[in-house]
Amino acid sequence: MMTPLIPGHCTMMATKQYVTSIGKDCAAGHYSDFLNVHLQLSSIGIGTFPGAPVDEVDAQYAEIVSAALTQGINVIDTGAHYRYGRSAAAVGEGVRRALAAGVKREQMFLVSKGGFLSFRDGRPDDLQAWFQTEVVAKGLGRVEDLTQAHCISPEYIAFQLELSRQLMGVETLDAFLIDQPEVHIPAIGKDQLNRKLEKVFMVLEQAVKDKKIRYYGISTFNGFRAETDDPVFQSITSMQGHAEKAAQAIWKDPQAKHQFKVVQMPFNQVMQEGFTRFSQTTGQGNVGSTIQAAHQLGVYLMASHTLFKGHLATQAMDAVMQSMTMLPNHAQQAIQFNRSTPGVGTTLVGISTPAHLQDVLAVAHIEPMEKTAYLKMYQRTE
Repeated sequence: MMTPLIPGHCTMMATKQYVTSIGKDCAAGHYSDFLNVHLQLSSIGIGTFPGAPVDEVDAQYAEIVSAALTQGINVIDTGAHYRYGRSAAAVGEGVRRALAAGVKREQMFLVSKGGFLSFRDGRPDDLQAWFQTEVVAKGLGRVEDLTQAHCISPEYIAFQLELSRQLMGVETLDAFLIDQPEVHIPAIGKDQLNRKLEKVFMVLEQAVKDKKIRYYGISTFNGFRAETDDPVFQSITSMQGHAEKAAQAIWKDPQAKHQFKVVQMPFNQVMQEGFTRFSQTTGQGNVGSTIQAAHQLGVYLMASHTLFKGHLATQAMDAVMQSMTMLPNHAQQAIQFNRSTPGVGTTLVGISTPAHLQDVLAVAHIEPMEKTAYLKMYQRTE
């Protein structure tokens, strides 16, 4: 017998209560306003990508997620393919423990992703044969939808959305993102990819209608960091245009409002393009960085790769170290750098070791850097 899914989704009133109760010891500036619905989301979130696909790491993630949710971190990010789906299940266990400890479902913002294939039993020796059996034969996609273990078909995204809900044990995800859709551009070109994405967005708009998700978007690796003339460059305005068409089709209303409201991109001291590269048009005659444009276009931006796969936990850049001498280690400096960036809503920190959560919580208890001091770090590196 299946365990019933946990009802509810993140709400303004519940998150405001979270800030004044569970998050009361965190700094006032630790919480960001999620767009015009005013959800209060922590400036630091827990990512669940790293770690081996073993029981020990599952247990550690459940502990980390539960501990984070009960201490002022209310954004949790995972993916249907992370550690072969084990991360999503571990997040579910952590959520249930947090609920038992008194955190409400409505106080959490839970994110999952789809696109990369979910190998539930580990990566197969013969990818093509696996794809034929597990995707094509089940009507979830066609061979032409596959590039680099990434499948962009409406049916497969719907499958991964459902898989995420079941593994995490929740009725409604707060956001579901298409992970790195730009990997298809070298194979099929941007126009063809965007046509496919529009069909995928229709699936996600339908999921909004069915109350399976609240918002959707894309998570890129190169798409938002590239120059505008790079083939893999992704425009937020363009994505919103496709989302608008998808919403109008699903809601059968020419005035329908789309729910393309969340994007993720790598951002850190080394990968600064989201803040320094002016590549996005906002439709108002302005050109801005991805982080600026997201804010102007009503999209909540989450930064990923905060610790640059652990490298920035052992060595911060000189300008960052000089500006944050009060912080005891490079990991805390890296987290403080990201979450202090004007326009970044939440910076995600992927940690699979419970002890490392202490660095996240330490930064949550101090105010983000003042804007002038933050901008001075860039002058120091010029």
